[in-house]
Amino acid sequence: MKKYLLLLILAIPVLAVSQPKYLSVESKILNQKRNIKIQLPRNYSYNTKKSYPVVYVLDGDYLFEPVAGNVDYYSYWEDIPEAIVVGINQNGLRLDDTTYDQSSYLPVDGGANFFEFLGMELMPLIDEEYRTAKFSIAIGHDLTANFINYYLFKENPLFKGYINLSPDYAPEMHDRIFNILETSQEKIWYYIATGTQDVGKLRTDITKLNTRLSGLNNDLVNYYYDDFEGQNHYNLVGNAIPSSLEQIFSVYRPITQYDYKKLRENEKITEYCNFLENKYKEIQDLYGLSIKVRPNDILGISNIIIEKEKWEQLKDLSKVAEREHGETMLGNYLMGYYYEQEGKPKKALKEYQAAYSKEKIAFLNQDFMIEKMDQIKADFGE
Repeated sequence: MKKYLLLLILAIPVLAVSQPKYLSVESKILNQKRNIKIQLPRNYSYNTKKSYPVVYVLDGDYLFEPVAGNVDYYSYWEDIPEAIVVGINQNGLRLDDTTYDQSSYLPVDGGANFFEFLGMELMPLIDEEYRTAKFSIAIGHDLTANFINYYLFKENPLFKGYINLSPDYAPEMHDRIFNILETSQEKIWYYIATGTQDVGKLRTDITKLNTRLSGLNNDLVNYYYDDFEGQNHYNLVGNAIPSSLEQIFSVYRPITQYDYKKLRENEKITEYCNFLENKYKEIQDLYGLSIKVRPNDILGISNIIIEKEKWEQLKDLSKVAEREHGETMLGNYLMGYYYEQEGKPKKALKEYQAAYSKEKIAFLNQDFMIEKMDQIKADFGE
């Protein structure tokens, strides 16, 4: 019994969620130390060539844990990419950190210092210490949600994504945000959340801005808005964090059953292999992430191709599978299926024989390949 208990204890760390690191960062700009929390992806130490987006969480003393938990959960299911989460604790300091001038409504005094600390000290430190991709997101709540927008006004914005949780916008912020988003030459993801029981003044202001931003005419800007029924200023956060992450990374997620249904019904899309390749190219272009085409996405697209009897596209798809997962049976299986439909049993048999010696994947295994080979011999006498 003790032996089995020891094995169980030894296995637990492998399955556990990555534990956050707690750092005390000495800031020359702030002339003080700041407490930082960092959560790395579960397999960060093993995937030594992989880079990760970074999510910067203001109000990290209470927002870090829900953001880090959601990032870990949704990335586990591949709905969003694995990411590094960095939380800046501001307990007792947030009013000073978010100070803005009462005439220009731009950061001043402690706000100006905190602005420089995050952009000129903390972000370079994270980029130096960890493998970061060129895609970062800022998250804030009420005052800190207003504050993250100041980075949007830089000539080269530091963040690609802005998650505003019940923002308490400064005066003139509506005009500034709209003008920046309307004229942006860079891809930007902009999210706002409120709730039907949010603070009245904030909700009124947020809904006015939403009306205006809904009229944006810039294809480079992805704008999202949630108004959560029955949620107040604090509990809307629990709904907004996963919603914002899912929407910002909607292109990244695997192709869902709903996506397949829409794809089948879309008469404008007829080149299904190209559709798949373009999806992964878009992931690279949008998020700076180079990932292999998922096997389930390949199999899902193959089902549509087979249903539509686009056999040449199945041949093209088999090449994608071989390129991305050449160690598995997938590419040979698809090529074998293609040859079967083309009435070339000898070539199909050769592909299934080649697949037999490779790694199994999904429903494809040695038994399945034997069945395919036996079927060809029975049907064609090969």
